[in-house]
Order: sequence, then C-alpha cells, then structure tokens
Amino acid sequence: MKTFSKKRAPIPQYTSPKQLTIEGFESPFDRKLNSSNRWVVLSRLLPWDEICELYWQEVPKKSTNHTTLNPRIVVGSLIIKHLCDLDDRETVAQISENIYMQYFLGYSSFTDEPPFDASLFVEFRKRLGLEQINAINERIVKIKKDLELSNQAKKDNNQDDSHRGSLILDATACPQDIAYPTDLDLLNDSREKSQELMDLLFGSSSMDKKPRNYREKARKDYLKTAQKKSKNKKEIRNTIKKQLNYLRRNIQSIHLLLDTFDSIPFSKKEYKYWLVIQHLYDQQKQMYDNKIHSINHRLVSIHQPHVRPIVRGKAKAKVEFGSKINLSMVDGLNFLDDLSWGAFNEGARLKSSVEKYKTRFGYYPKEVLADKIYCNRENRTYLKEKGILLKAKPLGRPSKEALSNQVSPGERNPIEAEFGQVKTGYGLDRIKARLSDTSESWIASIILVLNLVKLAQVALLWKFVCEGFRKKYYYPKKNS
Repeated sequence: MKTFSKKRAPIPQYTSPKQLTIEGFESPFDRKLNSSNRWVVLSRLLPWDEICELYWQEVPKKSTNHTTLNPRIVVGSLIIKHLCDLDDRETVAQISENIYMQYFLGYSSFTDEPPFDASLFVEFRKRLGLEQINAINERIVKIKKDLELSNQAKKDNNQDDSHRGSLILDATACPQDIAYPTDLDLLNDSREKSQELMDLLFGSSSMDKKPRNYREKARKDYLKTAQKKSKNKKEIRNTIKKQLNYLRRNIQSIHLLLDTFDSIPFSKKEYKYWLVIQHLYDQQKQMYDNKIHSINHRLVSIHQPHVRPIVRGKAKAKVEFGSKINLSMVDGLNFLDDLSWGAFNEGARLKSSVEKYKTRFGYYPKEVLADKIYCNRENRTYLKEKGILLKAKPLGRPSKEALSNQVSPGERNPIEAEFGQVKTGYGLDRIKARLSDTSESWIASIILVLNLVKLAQVALLWKFVCEGFRKKYYYPKKNS
C-alpha cells in the first residue's frame, strides 16, 4: 500500500533568546529624537523658567530641608505621572527607561539611573499645593493662548468690547480611594486603632496591670456578622451595639492611661487618630440612639477624616466619597474654580466663577452655559445686570426670545467630555493620595495635564496648517 507523507509548513525563522546578548542588541540612540513626539512638543510649549520661579517662591515656605532637585524635574514628573495615569513607583521606573521623558525633564543625555526615590512624590505634592498648581495652570494658559486662536478670534480680541467669549460651568465629585464606609466597618477600624493606642501607652506608662479590652471576643463578634452573605437589620444593629460598647471601654481605658502622664505622649499622627476615634464614636452613638443613618459632617474613614459623603443621584453610585470641584471651561481650556471637601450647591458658585473669568481675562463673558441647578433667580438677575447672556432653560412659560437663548443639548457636551476624559484616562475617579492637601494637589495636577494635552493638540494642528499653507502657496509646482 502506498503511503503519502503530509507536507510540513515552513518553520518561521526563530532565534533563541538565550543566544541574544546586550552587546548584540542594536540601539537606536545614535539617531535624532523625533520632533513630533508628544514629550518633545510639550517640552517646547511649557514656560519652564516661569514655572521654576513659581516653584521656588513656595518651597522655602513649605520646607527648610528641601532637596536640591531641579524644579523642572519635580513639576515634569508630576505631569508625566498624571498624563500616563501611573503610580509613584511606576513613574520613576518609566522615566529611567524612556529617553523622551528624560528630554522632557531637561536631561542633556540619557541615563538609566532613577531621577529620585518614589517616596519623594508625597513631598512634591505637599510643596506644590492647590494654589501653586492653579497659578502655573493659569500662567501657561495665558502665555499659550495665542496657539488656539483662529483669525476670527484674533479680530474679536482686537475689538474694544467689555464682553467676550463663552463660559461653560459644571461640577463633579472626585472619589477618594477608600473602602465603602459601613457603620460596622468604621466601628471595627476604630476599635482596632484604639487597641494599638492602648498598647503604645501601656508600654511607657507606670501602670502595673493592663486594662482589659476583650479584643479577641470583639473580633469574633464582628466577623460573625460581617462575613455573612445576607444579614438583616436586627443582626447589624445588635453587632453595632456590641462594637460601640467595646469602643467605649477602650476610650475610657485610654483616658486612664493618659492620666498617668504629665503630657500627652502621642505623636502628631497618633493624636489625630485619637481625636478622630472619639468623634466617630460620638457620631455613631448618636445615630444608634436615634435610629438614623445620616448626620452632619459624617466621618466615613478614620484614616482620611477630611473625606465626606457627596450625594450625586447617579444611577451607578448615588453617593460618592471624596471632594467636589467646580470647573469652568473657556475655549476648550479648564480652570479649577472651587474645591470643597463638603457638598455644595452649584448655584452659589456661579457669581464667583464669572468674577474669576473677569480677573483672568480682563472682561466678562458674552454668554454663560450652565446646568439648571446654576440658574436660580438670584443668578439670573446678576447676569442680567452684568449684560451677560444666560443660555439655559428659562423659568416659567418661555417666550420665543427665551427659547432662542435656550442651551441646546450638544453645547455643554465639551465639559461633560472633559469629565469623562479625566476620570477614565487620568485617574480623577480614584484619588489615591491620603492627606487633604496632597489630594488637592493631585486633582489640580490632573486639570493642569488636561490643559497641556489640549495645548499640544492645538500646537500640532497649527503646525500642520502652516506647513500645508506653505506647500500650497510658497513652493512652486513642477509644471509651473
């Protein structure tokens, strides 16, 4: 019987990784950098001299033991971190591996050494606070504003007019990176932290016998309810009562231990925890006694006591835990007008945003586009007195003239799109800083990066238009 052998497919060329050496790897570093790379473009756009001057004006006030790092490296590293949505360690690793990032930071040659330790990012955020980053942001926008002006916009700017441009307003929440705060979990965290403080105090106190705290029994009672897949209100309420009693006993024991000292032996961080635990106990006890689940200025984290719940009414998350910002958009550029750790009514921020617009540009806007919540009667009267057109839904039965001034569904889309971009692309939906001032710096840095991306896009577009213009009108054709 005749047999037929199957033809094998040709084996693609393959080189074992074991045969590759570093010496045999072809490096492209002998070539020139690409001038259209985003980091090269951004490095040319930024007014580094003025940024460094603003940095050094604030650093001596924040810390006398500041490092001698170049301010361009400090500010540039924060821009890289938020533009690429990286954590602190990954940012340092990327900088040490990427030649374009090093060019952006002002390096004269490539090096594989890390620019600094990743832990210094916390110090950077403390130095560059909300006010300093906002000042850099506004300075950059002022210097680079001509890049995004068309010929028609330049003509408008040459006119002697007290009202120019459009102002779009909106607000959003910036959630912090915290666990969902249930009453039971908060009490358990407070109880465990109070036990740590008790151990610390007893180790340096003159008491012979340590106060009892029932930590093992309290832990078992907590897990018995917390680990259940389904638990009814009665079970939760009974467990909360037990945890309140355990926490009350621990607080009393800590007071007894403190009485043995001439002064409070806690460090600044420990003392803050001690105050937060007592305040949280008072709030939880009041809610338990009154059978309620909300209270003014409610604590939702003992590690980040500045964080507050913000009711948003969204389908995905009715309540978010973090800060709330009021953003204004002018010609596609964004300004962080307000940041608050408590919920605020947007209607109370319209006047301040309009006045800040006048401070920045020297004139009032021609029109304001805002959501319904901004458009109360007081704000409508204010805008009418200033001669500013409000493009929003009119009150009562609208006239034909009012309907023509009503904002269309797509006119406010740009600022909504910006919120989506910064939350999904730059990490505004999960602020990982723990302190209030570093969190504010984190948020302001994201808004700064958002404007830098916009300015880079405008610069590249303007370069493309200019090159096309020169090719069309200045370079002669072959047949001419």
